[in-house]
Amino acid sequence: MNFSLILFFVVLFTGAMWALNRWVWAPRRDPEQSDPWWVDYTAGLFPVFFVIFLLRSFVAEPFRIPSGSMLPTLLIGDLILVNKYEYGIRLPVIHKKIVDMGQPQRGDVVVFRYPPDPSLDYIKRLVGVPGDKVLWRAGSLSVNGKAVDLRADGEFFDADRLSYTKQYREKLSDREHLVLTEPGKPSFVHPMDSFKQKDLCRFDADSVECVVPQGHYFMMGDNRDNSLDSRFWGFVPEQNIVGRAFFIWMNFSDLKRIGRFY
Repeated sequence: MNFSLILFFVVLFTGAMWALNRWVWAPRRDPEQSDPWWVDYTAGLFPVFFVIFLLRSFVAEPFRIPSGSMLPTLLIGDLILVNKYEYGIRLPVIHKKIVDMGQPQRGDVVVFRYPPDPSLDYIKRLVGVPGDKVLWRAGSLSVNGKAVDLRADGEFFDADRLSYTKQYREKLSDREHLVLTEPGKPSFVHPMDSFKQKDLCRFDADSVECVVPQGHYFMMGDNRDNSLDSRFWGFVPEQNIVGRAFFIWMNFSDLKRIGRFY
């Protein structure tokens, strides 16, 4: 279901009812006569829907985390906000960029439309920008021939599985974040049969190496051994980018999680 498209049509419909009431129906009614109930529930709600549409399209959009692919950064059930203007202002529904505000950077947590099925929204961490050579081998990440700094940082408790997992602090560019991985463990990446520009990637028994093409990005989940990401289905086109995730505004299972994340 394309909620943006539905909201767009709701705004059009209530806006049309508001205009008709303002300039056609209201002037014909007795000044002491109140608006009919159906006008209150259509034209009367236009300002509310219009403001929601503007905020959701150009400022921030809410999302819910449905899986554990971004553990330990994001938990299942986290309700997050996504900055919609940091990477540029786009027209709603058609997603065409009209104002360029900036570019995604390595280390950003990004929401994007899943390339094999753009009706689905995915969230991953950006690890490769255009021109980068990304190598994933045996639980470790390298970018442009340089191993990404990785150091042990305690354990992560998975409340769903009631188990502890070693976690590591990873540094991409000048940003640090936690990841779940097993250094030294064979990768066993099995890519999809085909995806655009697959020839820019090389797969073998324990690694995958890709050169990120212009206008595209390479994404990986923080839960490295449990994430369906660019290692499997390829690159994310720039036009599929929705925005940068930056804030947890609610988790009904753990209110302490409210706040910014990186």
